[in-house]
Amino acid sequence: MTDLQTDLNQAPRAPIPRALVLALLANIVWVNASEIFRYFVFVMPMMRDTFAMVPGIAPMNLPVFLVWGIWDTILIIAITGFSWLWLERFGSSARQAVWAGTLVWAAVFVMLWLGLYNMRLATPAILVVALPLAWLEMVVAAMIVLVMRRSGRSAVRI
Repeated sequence: MTDLQTDLNQAPRAPIPRALVLALLANIVWVNASEIFRYFVFVMPMMRDTFAMVPGIAPMNLPVFLVWGIWDTILIIAITGFSWLWLERFGSSARQAVWAGTLVWAAVFVMLWLGLYNMRLATPAILVVALPLAWLEMVVAAMIVLVMRRSGRSAVRI
């Protein structure tokens, strides 16, 4: 065993705050529900109407659901982790939670939909629906982190 491995194995591990674990669990429910609602009620029908000439547009099958699961996992970790760190650094207030949610929204959803629009794979009508709903999703997720941070600071050992 090298000295580096020994040092890493002996390094004290900081406990994960219980509030962070609870925020992550709550955001798993919230973000998945929000993503499914937005997609099935608005985005999928609009994409199918707009791109009716494309065979198999917006399919619902196992590979799509698996990729969607990866997307949601990355998104949930990003919004929860970033919001936690943002609120830790800039203060646990509703205003800062809105900032945290807005920054993740811009980095993820604005970039995604801007790229799709630029490639002519989204219309202004889709953007007008998808972007505000995604912003609401991210701000609510950041607010969940805020509420959990305020609810308690005990830690769990993992």
